[in-house]
Amino acid sequence: MTKRLRLLLILILVGFSAAAILPTVRWYFQVPEEKQQLAQSSRTDIRDWARAQARDALVELRSAAAAGEPLPSDYEFLRDAAETNFDMIGEAVPEPLSTVDVLRSFRDETEAYETLERAYRTEILDLKEMKNRIVQLGLDLSGGISVTLEADRASLAERLGEEPSQAQLQEAVALATEIVRNRVDQFGVTEPQIRTQDDSRIVIDIPGDDDQERVNSFLLGKGSLRFHIVDDEATGQLMDLQATAPSWDPNLDGAPDFVVAGSSVREYVRRDEYGLDERVRWIVIKDDVNEFGLDGSHITDAQVAQDPLTNQPTVNFVLDRDGADEFARLTRDNVGSSLAIVMDDKVRAYARIQEEIPTGQVRITGFDDEQAQNIALVLRTAALPVDLDVINQQSVGATLGARAIDVGLRSIAVGFALIIVFMLVYYKGAGIVADLALILNLFFIISVLSAFNLTLTLTSIAGIILTVGMAVDANVIIFERIKEEYRLGKSPQAAVRAGFQKALWTILDANITTFIAALFLSQLGSGPIQGFAVTLAVGIVSSMFTALVVTRLVFDFTTETLKRKRLSIAWRLQ
Repeated sequence: MTKRLRLLLILILVGFSAAAILPTVRWYFQVPEEKQQLAQSSRTDIRDWARAQARDALVELRSAAAAGEPLPSDYEFLRDAAETNFDMIGEAVPEPLSTVDVLRSFRDETEAYETLERAYRTEILDLKEMKNRIVQLGLDLSGGISVTLEADRASLAERLGEEPSQAQLQEAVALATEIVRNRVDQFGVTEPQIRTQDDSRIVIDIPGDDDQERVNSFLLGKGSLRFHIVDDEATGQLMDLQATAPSWDPNLDGAPDFVVAGSSVREYVRRDEYGLDERVRWIVIKDDVNEFGLDGSHITDAQVAQDPLTNQPTVNFVLDRDGADEFARLTRDNVGSSLAIVMDDKVRAYARIQEEIPTGQVRITGFDDEQAQNIALVLRTAALPVDLDVINQQSVGATLGARAIDVGLRSIAVGFALIIVFMLVYYKGAGIVADLALILNLFFIISVLSAFNLTLTLTSIAGIILTVGMAVDANVIIFERIKEEYRLGKSPQAAVRAGFQKALWTILDANITTFIAALFLSQLGSGPIQGFAVTLAVGIVSSMFTALVVTRLVFDFTTETLKRKRLSIAWRLQ
């Protein structure tokens, strides 16, 4: 590999690492604590906060306008919207722009309120999205959420057709535990602690935050979708009723007379700007023989794709033979009718059946990207063998907290400093090269942890400390080889070239064996063991790269480009 190619590779990795680590730096050092807590709260809480902030801001702006004051600095973000509004009406933007001018640029106070709410909403939702790209702190360091789920015996009895025995219940809970674990892992929650309790309960500890919506994500729909035929005639009458009585609610007012037996009224919902279900209207669906339930037992594959015409996300899934036959019957018998997709007793989407679908390859639309990914995941990971009810859900505090973080970081800093001093004292100028590689190594490790949203626990910190200690091993081997060659009277260029060539396989043998052990630990271990293994594996790869590529580039630059006649690599070696 040429020097230019090595330099290009290093610059690319440094750029990638800087981009990956930036969200972590911003989150922990620039985002105020109150904004962090708000970003970790539920979307309902975010919506309430944004609307309250918008109302309060509008009151303050009214007061400032009445007093003839300039636009307060807290609301400078309205300047761009006001300038755009003035351009749209063909009016010059006043200078200076006062609060009266800003409010006048909007059609009415409703538009001003919506602009304010959008700004506050975007700010917190962006922070919420940023949190998915940072190094998370584990339950032992920062606390998190603890959830207790209990198996619903009645649902299991309904599926079995008889009262389940204790052995059947334990088997169902064990299978449900594995499915939940798989879903938690695939949703990107790292190092979850999942265990069974009292034969019928599952306890889940999720580190990093107290966002309770995570639980709803991996229990979404309990692994099933249902397809119902829409009663189009009754739905049309119901739409007329809702037009004349917008506040009508079947839960309060009861189903109207035109909804016949065998049909039921359901909410048709879509996601709003906060990602929450928002009712569009009520529709009437047919139950019993006109429904078809889909769960993981009928689905062989489920993926998310994009509609080539609308560019909207679609969920594409493939049914097995029994599922394909049943779905073909449903669509064949109801051509021309509407088919509703029901999840959690809510209609998520519905469309008219144009023709029979006999192939077992089904495409459903009407979801945003997040919903589509969640639905595909739930269908892929199979239906839960027993319904799980949340009986306890609470935020938990850190067991070790700030003191453990402080001790861990101090250990890394002290070990790092001692190694830097040792390499400088023992290897002179070459020690500076090793220290540069060590700094880049630590930088790469943290960036990888951040890029993959991995969770940092106390054992992960131990893995980083161990990696820091091991990181200079490769450099020590290389330097000793170079010294041997240099003592034989070779030129600096020849000594460096021979030293790296002879040290290469020794370094690879030592690191690959450790990497294999770390790889097995990461796959077979769980919780803290897995965190330690992942950190160690990342550190091994990073340390080999910095030793063989970064260090080699610096040596080649000094000996070949700068034409240095001597190597500064030992005190008694000239």
